[in-house]
Amino acid sequence: MSKPVIAIVGRPNVGKSTIFNRIVGERVAIVEDRPGVTRDRIYSHGEWLNREFNVIDTGGIEIGEEPLLVQMRAQAELAIKEADVIIFIVNGREGVTAADQEVAKLLFRSKKPVVLGVNKIDHPDMQEELYEFYSLGIGDPIPISGAHGLGLGDLLDACVEHFPEDEGDDYDEDTIRISLIGRPNVGKSSLVNAMLGEERVIVSNIPGTTRDAIDTPFSRDDQEYVLIDTAGMRKRGKVYESTEKYSVLRSLKAIERSDVVLVVLNGEEGIIEQDKKIAGYAHEAGRAIIIVVNKWDAVEKDDKTLHRFQQKIRDEFQFLDYAPVLFVSAKTKQRLQHVLPAVKKVSENHNLRVPTHVLNDLVMDAVAMNPTPTDHGKRLKINYVTQVTVGPPTFVFFVNDPELMHFSYARFLENRLRDTFEFEGTPIKIIARKKND
Repeated sequence: MSKPVIAIVGRPNVGKSTIFNRIVGERVAIVEDRPGVTRDRIYSHGEWLNREFNVIDTGGIEIGEEPLLVQMRAQAELAIKEADVIIFIVNGREGVTAADQEVAKLLFRSKKPVVLGVNKIDHPDMQEELYEFYSLGIGDPIPISGAHGLGLGDLLDACVEHFPEDEGDDYDEDTIRISLIGRPNVGKSSLVNAMLGEERVIVSNIPGTTRDAIDTPFSRDDQEYVLIDTAGMRKRGKVYESTEKYSVLRSLKAIERSDVVLVVLNGEEGIIEQDKKIAGYAHEAGRAIIIVVNKWDAVEKDDKTLHRFQQKIRDEFQFLDYAPVLFVSAKTKQRLQHVLPAVKKVSENHNLRVPTHVLNDLVMDAVAMNPTPTDHGKRLKINYVTQVTVGPPTFVFFVNDPELMHFSYARFLENRLRDTFEFEGTPIKIIARKKND
């Protein structure tokens, strides 16, 4: 089940990004020091009342040189399309503006739940500023202060009330859910059709032909699969054609529903920044990942072309050093027979569980080989390690002081786990926790 989506809309300089940062908190920060992990501040995650959700900051959508009103309308339309709940932010110090009224009309017609947040209400004696905003017809205005973090609990309470109920899908637990993600026109729909051997998805050279996420269940060699072809990478119209970030939003829901993600690259065009952004979300979501280079038949090759392209992938996607790489052609079906066996293998690795006694023996040997680091004369001591979950494999190291678990040593421990066990295709999470916690 994909998480509910909250979109934050409003005219410029009303504090959308401040509210966004307050809601998502420390999740906005880069939490991994590996080179090449690209972050896109338009989209992040939050949690309130034990409900996890995704947040879109429409203020981060850049729409070229279009007039301001057109930009705002495009941002609001994007929010309407993607969100379950919309937070409409207005400036309490400036009152209702014509631009506020235009956005309110658009949101009202959408029939989506809208929560009205009146920002910059920094003091209780400013409550009278709220009454004017009832004229927008959105509902009760909620006073907030992004700068001081006031009123955000009330804002999120109102959002959670509108979240859809949790509903699982109808697929069996053993079914492997595969999503194909990538920027427009890398050949995702063609790959789906080639893998299935039939024309199940509309294929076109026009970017954005696929409008919605399409689930295609099938079985192969007694294994049940579901292919999720990510959708609508770009809508018609000049504004959307210049909004590359739209492709990221459309991929995220499919990623969350997946067990294995195929990151599809265009072998003809090579790697661009958007490829890394989309792949970064799959990595952050903890999904098993395979990098698939499509249209390999169209690439002029010599005996070193494949090696050079593979090295380029490793340089650009350093955070996906665990992901296998396949070079295929949907058009000629070149090497397509390797895709599903690779999917099944990385899915098994994604759900691999290591016995506790084996883990602790491994860690003892690793520490003997490379002693734990010290800081100001205090040495990290690892007392115990256990695997707490799978999908991805997650290991908790009970230590004397979690602050002493330096990133480089955690990477060393991860590499030892990878050297010993079959974790190709899956990220690994290592958590340091104080012994008595």
